[in-house]
Amino acid sequence: DSSSTPPAQVEANSPANDQIAAGKQVFQKNCLRCHGADAVGLAENWKKRGPDGNFPPPPLNGTGHAWHHSMQILRETVDNGGVPLGGVMPGFKDQLSEEQKTAVLAYIQSLWPEETLKMWKENNS
Repeated sequence: DSSSTPPAQVEANSPANDQIAAGKQVFQKNCLRCHGADAVGLAENWKKRGPDGNFPPPPLNGTGHAWHHSMQILRETVDNGGVPLGGVMPGFKDQLSEEQKTAVLAYIQSLWPEETLKMWKENNS
């Protein structure tokens, strides 16, 4: 199932590279304002509640906790947002197609360091 397989090192002009490029567009349109350029996050300490009592959006580039989660959990988070988990991220279930969700997750995973992606694969195979 390609929706649960993270991108490997991709060749230029490969279908995976096209998916990552499409995912970057989805990210820039829907995720960038909260998760920052290149998914680095916007808060210095995303593990500490802000003045509003909420945790800031975490980085998604492999330095946060997203890589600890299975593809199923990542997809559920995109669909349902963070509200079910006590967060404030909106859900995108009705805003993004399944193809767009897969692409944005491929883009996010393409930002992870190689060692992080390797650990994720080992934990989710």
